[in-house]
Amino acid sequence: MRAWMVLLLCLAGKALAAPEGLVAEVDVVEETEQEEIALKQESPVGANPVQVDTGDFEDVEEDTTKDFEAENPCQNYHCKRGKVCELDEDNMPMCVCQDPTSCPPSTVTFEKVCGTDNKTFDSACQLFATKCALEGTKKGHKLHLDYIGPCKEIPTCGDAELTEFPLRMRDWLKNVLVTLYERDSELTNLLTEKQKTKVRKMYENEKRLEAGEHSLDLLAHDFEKNYNMYIFPVHWQFGQLDQHPIDKFLSHSELAPLRAPLIPMEHCTNRFFEACDTDSDKYISLNEWTMCFGIKEQNL
Repeated sequence: MRAWMVLLLCLAGKALAAPEGLVAEVDVVEETEQEEIALKQESPVGANPVQVDTGDFEDVEEDTTKDFEAENPCQNYHCKRGKVCELDEDNMPMCVCQDPTSCPPSTVTFEKVCGTDNKTFDSACQLFATKCALEGTKKGHKLHLDYIGPCKEIPTCGDAELTEFPLRMRDWLKNVLVTLYERDSELTNLLTEKQKTKVRKMYENEKRLEAGEHSLDLLAHDFEKNYNMYIFPVHWQFGQLDQHPIDKFLSHSELAPLRAPLIPMEHCTNRFFEACDTDSDKYISLNEWTMCFGIKEQNL
């Protein structure tokens, strides 16, 4: 747990804006379905230092363009990760695969990443450029960013350990929100006003289990005793990840900003999220996500 909180503080500078909670809940959150839709449309929204910048992991389907100035057509032309803008014969912008050797060299260990092919890449830039060069091949289709840091041997996650993982994860998410509430100010805007209202109830709850190293039995007991306190953190994290597009389904690339930093520290991360995908369709739905964390169906 302590290592996870250190990760939170280290990544705070790379936080992204994201939508607020998705569901209604008892005591902690009371939102109608209409309010939920409105939340997705409103701005501003809270920042999320739980996860790394999704720009490092985005694998959008198409390249996009905005209005650009004639003297520099590539200036506002956006290419997906692994591609760069170049001009064609008619001086029109187009996206081509980036040369992996053109990526800036890493200066620190945590800039290196491990691919799903168990190969260490010098940076996420190098991985996506390599993936682009392999576009249309089976190897390229299977290549994704697995986790942050050089590849290493990840211990096998046993059945008992898999059962324990959501206990720590739920408690961590709750404490992340409480920490954001404590550190929030008008200058940082770590949480929106609506999020602050919801988290304040957790923060002021005298029965709240303080952050720290707790036994699994105590975590399980606390979840049962203070169940309503955990509903919003679980849904909040889903909303933070569900971005491209916002459709109540998490793809591999949407899950990566949370998953990639955790794998080196929590060896059950991969197996846990694979188990969450109960229908094996490569996506984790909101229903699958909440059930995976032990949230009851009526609190979806």
